[in-house]
Amino acid sequence: MNKIWLITQREFLSKVRKTSFIVMSVLGPLIFAGFFITTLYSSKSEENELKHIAVIDSTGSFIKKIPNTKYLHFDYVYTNLESMKKVLKKTEYYGILYISPIVAYSPKAVQLYSYQIPGQNILQHISSAIEKEIRNQKLMAYNIPHLPQMLKSVDTYIDITTIKLSDSGEENKTENTVLMIISYICSLLTYFFILMFGVQVMRSVIEEKTNRIIEVIITSVRPFQLMIGKVFGVALAALTQFSIWIVLSTILLFIAKAVFLPDLSAATIANQPHDLMQSAQHASSQLNTTNINSSNDINNVIAIFDSIPYLKLILFFLFYFIGGYLLYSSLFAAVGAASDNDTDTQQFVFPITIPLFVSIIAMINTFQNPDGPIAFWFSMIPFTSPIVMMARIPFGVPIYQLAISMTLLVLTFIGTIWLAGKIYRTGILMYGKKITFGEMIKWLRYKS
Repeated sequence: MNKIWLITQREFLSKVRKTSFIVMSVLGPLIFAGFFITTLYSSKSEENELKHIAVIDSTGSFIKKIPNTKYLHFDYVYTNLESMKKVLKKTEYYGILYISPIVAYSPKAVQLYSYQIPGQNILQHISSAIEKEIRNQKLMAYNIPHLPQMLKSVDTYIDITTIKLSDSGEENKTENTVLMIISYICSLLTYFFILMFGVQVMRSVIEEKTNRIIEVIITSVRPFQLMIGKVFGVALAALTQFSIWIVLSTILLFIAKAVFLPDLSAATIANQPHDLMQSAQHASSQLNTTNINSSNDINNVIAIFDSIPYLKLILFFLFYFIGGYLLYSSLFAAVGAASDNDTDTQQFVFPITIPLFVSIIAMINTFQNPDGPIAFWFSMIPFTSPIVMMARIPFGVPIYQLAISMTLLVLTFIGTIWLAGKIYRTGILMYGKKITFGEMIKWLRYKS
């Protein structure tokens, strides 16, 4: 055990003393904070920029039917589309909105020409207004008296509030979009760290094998001890870097927000997921006619974020990251032992990474149905559970399912480390030979 600790310590120190580790530990949070603040600032400045759009309505039925907003004005012009496109760059118009005569029958009959890619909120505002007017025109064809007033009176906006009940009967407000974002971040981080640091273990083995350092080390320790020490050493380095990223990112976000975005309140940031959900549901046109108390909305959003079990998420993230890392890094270590260079590893790495790619696909399905059969089974299978289960946990997972998943993951990575150790023991001193899967299977049958 002492030898394993010495190897772990050596591997850990060799990683954290590298210039690349120090640079990435500092640069990673800077990039993240910079990207986050730049995105918020850009979206905020874009929303506050007044845009004029020239509307060419070939039907004559949509004049003044697309409502202006605080930062979006529509000017109806009577000219040829081709002529307008030629002079667009010389005008102050953001773009040209062309409505074709067949707009009532073809969904592709409306085009927006501009030199910049318009935001989704602009497109949804235009499409909602045109859809509403076309619907009114078709209904008016039935000669129903006072139709506009009738339609206005029956239009209703529904915003469903989801309330999660606990076993004790406690009620907690939830927000599916917020939960989906949290699930996505947790799953993606798990995938990213497992793959990145697992590959580091493989390259570390190849490097020592190529430099023949391994021949000296192997005279003092058993191959299995060497492999376990390497896996644990890189794991400690990974957790160290991850902890640094969390602390520095949090500090930098607070500093950057206070310096560059003093007018951007926490409530504004918190409302971003809520706004995204409303846009996705095409509710922007109806929100104009609905009186919502903003202070109540802020309190609701704060209550939703307060109800998120952050400690539970962090603990399960650490467990599934460590479990998934130990499982995959032992396989990557075996691949490194059986290869002489990065080129030789390709045939072995691809089968190992297939479950990780499948996990991403299953994760996307989990957002739609977190308790469905795909989400359930892939959160139980040890090779996919570290990513898929992290996507399910924010939505709530029964304790017995968590217990089964965690137990299977522990048993599997123990078995995987044992099998990888047998391959590692034989392959670590193999040089100049092209190893195949059949050869590796033979190594598994060798007796100690």
